Amino acid sequence: MDRIRTFLFPAAIGVLALSCTACRPKTESSAVIGGADAPTGIFVSVAPAYSVISQEEAKALMDSEENIAIVDARDRSEYEQGHIPGALLLPYTEVESKAAELLPDKEQCILVYCRSGRRSKLAAETLVKLGYTDVREFGGITTWPYGTEK
Repeated sequence: MDRIRTFLFPAAIGVLALSCTACRPKTESSAVIGGADAPTGIFVSVAPAYSVISQEEAKALMDSEENIAIVDARDRSEYEQGHIPGALLLPYTEVESKAAELLPDKEQCILVYCRSGRRSKLAAETLVKLGYTDVREFGGITTWPYGTEK
């Protein structure tokens, strides 16, 4: 069960109350900001996070870990032109509909890349929103120095 922590801070116009879920890393946090009489209705939500790692770190994980999924977030034609060995094609536009089928273990380390880094960030965000707990984004294949396959 999630634990809720509330912090009260004196402010010039009243009290600032922050509540956050503190059970696990990468869970959603929220805050309600209010004055002395009542909350103002402002709600701040911080989305669950994924890690951004370097290509060197990604390659080291690929070489040393066994249970890693490498996700290529580009489209099929780009994937067929060349991809990182062992990469699974999961276009960023299909993550929400196909992730459960292609990535059944939500605790598995998932490394995500695309061409330049924009689509991999979107795919990583979607994976985290779907409940994946160990998502790491490492940019684009255009600067990948370790070789590809067709």
